[in-house]
Amino acid sequence: MGRIVAIDYGKKRTGIAVSDPMKIIAGGLTTLASSEVIEFLKRYAAENEVEMFLLGEPRQMDYSPSENMDRALTFKRKLQQAFPNKEIKMFDERFTSVLAHRAMLDGGLKKKARQDKALVDEISATILLQSFMEAKRL
Repeated sequence: MGRIVAIDYGKKRTGIAVSDPMKIIAGGLTTLASSEVIEFLKRYAAENEVEMFLLGEPRQMDYSPSENMDRALTFKRKLQQAFPNKEIKMFDERFTSVLAHRAMLDGGLKKKARQDKALVDEISATILLQSFMEAKRL
């Protein structure tokens, strides 16, 4: 059974999360400079069975595209070129950053740790993936 790799793509940084092989639990993997993501995913997929990629779909509250939508779609095309035989889905990423900050606060992280944008991006990717897997089970 392959894993799902979730990608919270951003202008500067990209958070990455991965499912367990049974697709029950999402876990944070890393945060990278956005320019390094494709090469990282190639290495990761060479060592791990990846079933599909899940890319955050950046939307505004009214569901209109956010300012990051064009970058996300460009990245999706590059991902499709790098992995022509892998399924790539987009999933609503609204609220993931807010939920990531809430999880950090609820988890008792100190203010300095909560200001770590790389950690926020990784947690956001994890929330994106967990939300997708839970929606699939409904």
